Amino acid sequence: MPVGGKGSRTSCSPSTLQKVPNRLINEKSPYLLQHAYNPVDWYPWGQEAFDKARKENKPIFLSVGYSTCHWCHMMEEESFQNEEIGRLLSEDFVSVKVDREERPDVDKVYMTFVQATSSGGGWPMNVWLTPNLQPFVGGTYFPPEDGLTRVGFRTVLLRIREQWKQNKNTLLENSQRVTTALLARSEISMGDRQVPPSAATMNSRCFQQLDEGYDEEYGGFAEAPKFPTPVILNFLFSYWLSHRLTQDGSRAQQMALHTLKMMANGGIRDHVGQGFHRYSTDRQWHIPHFEKMLYDQAQLAVAYTQAFQISGDEFYSDVAKGILQYVARSLSHRSGGFYSAEDADSPPERGMRPKEGAFYVWTVKEVQQLLPEPVLGATEPLTSGQLLTKHYGLTEAGNISPSQDPKGELQGQNVLTVRYSLELTAARFGLDVDAVRTLLNTGLEKLFQARKHRPKPHLDSKMLAAWNGLMVSGYAVTGAVLGLERLITYAINGAKFLKRHMFDVASGRLMRTCYAGSGGTVEHSNPPCWGFLEDYAFVVRGLLDLYEASQESSWLEWALRLQDTQDRLFWDPRGGGYFCSEAELGAGLPLRLKDDQDGAEPSANSVSAHNLLRLHGFTGHKDWMDKCVCLLTAFSERMRRVPVALPEMVRALSAHQQTLKQIVICGDPQAKDTKALLHCVHSVYIPNKVLILANGDPSSFLSRQLPFLSTLRRLEDRATAYVCEDQACSMPITEPCELRKLLHQ
Repeated sequence: MPVGGKGSRTSCSPSTLQKVPNRLINEKSPYLLQHAYNPVDWYPWGQEAFDKARKENKPIFLSVGYSTCHWCHMMEEESFQNEEIGRLLSEDFVSVKVDREERPDVDKVYMTFVQATSSGGGWPMNVWLTPNLQPFVGGTYFPPEDGLTRVGFRTVLLRIREQWKQNKNTLLENSQRVTTALLARSEISMGDRQVPPSAATMNSRCFQQLDEGYDEEYGGFAEAPKFPTPVILNFLFSYWLSHRLTQDGSRAQQMALHTLKMMANGGIRDHVGQGFHRYSTDRQWHIPHFEKMLYDQAQLAVAYTQAFQISGDEFYSDVAKGILQYVARSLSHRSGGFYSAEDADSPPERGMRPKEGAFYVWTVKEVQQLLPEPVLGATEPLTSGQLLTKHYGLTEAGNISPSQDPKGELQGQNVLTVRYSLELTAARFGLDVDAVRTLLNTGLEKLFQARKHRPKPHLDSKMLAAWNGLMVSGYAVTGAVLGLERLITYAINGAKFLKRHMFDVASGRLMRTCYAGSGGTVEHSNPPCWGFLEDYAFVVRGLLDLYEASQESSWLEWALRLQDTQDRLFWDPRGGGYFCSEAELGAGLPLRLKDDQDGAEPSANSVSAHNLLRLHGFTGHKDWMDKCVCLLTAFSERMRRVPVALPEMVRALSAHQQTLKQIVICGDPQAKDTKALLHCVHSVYIPNKVLILANGDPSSFLSRQLPFLSTLRRLEDRATAYVCEDQACSMPITEPCELRKLLHQ
């Protein structure tokens, strides 16, 4: 069984071996399996639980989380492993466990309720429902017993049990009223609007809102906690491109590049093993929440690659390569798919209780012992360990403040964070910059080798179509821009994995999940968990990026087929835009939502707007352009009210109103001159483009889609580029430098 299966985190401890498993033992989700030995009569989400609640007239207790969630672990250890609480949950409620990553539709519906009726949202999310699945009380983490500021979980259960017995009708009426209000508030529709709003206005407002919240000193857009939010960085780069000659344009570029640099130097980046942690608990990007999510790695690889395109600074491309190296090493299945996440918590030593960050932190003593070699040529006695300690801000007492360590688990420990530039560190010790770079890299490699002997964090070996789609984009875009075929190969293998293991050929539908089985096999749940809107949107984006990186039209053909299926399953012909879930899949849920926020991941509707524009550029199919306009119109009100909530959609709105460039390269894909023109296109930051390779075959897939391609000729039998906009093409170009000049205009 792989890490993250039945042998993961809680179910393998000695105390659980004698316990009788509950029905979650039959599930595939690593998160549900973590609860399989709780003394709670857990049900997975499904008809069996709903029927029991109706038959026995009991409220449903719904608990939603994911396997690498620190506070989910806390609540499980404190409450769900408690015999008395387990008895309460089993006798007076029908208790249902949901992995939010398997069922984002269930998570979104009830998170909407929790955010509307409490002070915020997050995981674990705990909601009490009527037998008809309507919510009436909700919250996030509850401590087991009452404290000074929070009501304990046991008290909440007793109160709800009492209310259900004494005032059930009032609870039901309140639930109905709240659900009706949420339904009205969450509706996204074109209404009487005929056209989307002005892109110029939305761009300007979105930029101003970001500018006002920007942290001048450390980058980012909040005090703390601070999240990477690649969707905001993407917006700022696009804004810079269309406002290059203005002060605001320069400001947008500076904000994005500064944020990326501060993040890469901070402790949110794993300097030893690469990749980025989930978020920073402080303003300085210093102390992270240590879990690592696949979707962050995928999007940040693209953001750092774009920063390199724009700035030419190899600092950014090195960070992107590091991210992808981490994913290849730690989050990759041998068949080409990508795992979901690594946990924040791990045992400091084998057999000990897991602690947050234990795998990632260091004492000064450990570093000195690992790196005792003297540094030759320094102006004072110096070891490699002392050099690394100084550069990365380690201290004898530990560089984690007590306010960042509420449970006192990290005393005396350090998170590596770059405190000085290489030049300053070199000057401090009278050393050559290149020598310091080599010494630090050698030191980090020794720390990496030493860290291999520590107990690893739990791996969530579930594979999600949506996040795999994002990762295909990450490898394809970075590989194309940096000219690294091995990265494009990872993208190809990821796409092959999706087609082989997560696609039902007969119905044309994607599956949401599959799981790492024993011996490198791939397992599915029975019945399969079918894909949601984000699965289609992110996979289609990945395939379009992969076509542009590899010029293999089979990926483009599959993208078109998936888009057709997406339109059939999720499109709202009455109100415009896409629902997050299929109507049948969400039967019984009180709401059918359209996701209207670009957050840690972009909204699937925002990504779909871009996909529709690109697909229209690749095929000329008018229906996709019409759908894009309807979608942007449906989200008009949301964009007008808070454009900063939808920066990715504002980008799509701009791309629509500025029109896409069709960049056509006529040539033999294997020839040097063709590759030179393709590399030229990839080296320039042009977010609003489609890149087409025309090989001169009138029967090829793209020539059948776009008949005008057959009119474009090679000049003097050399690879030739054309830049087409609004059905008019440039003069033929054969020199990469001339093409670069035109693309920069």
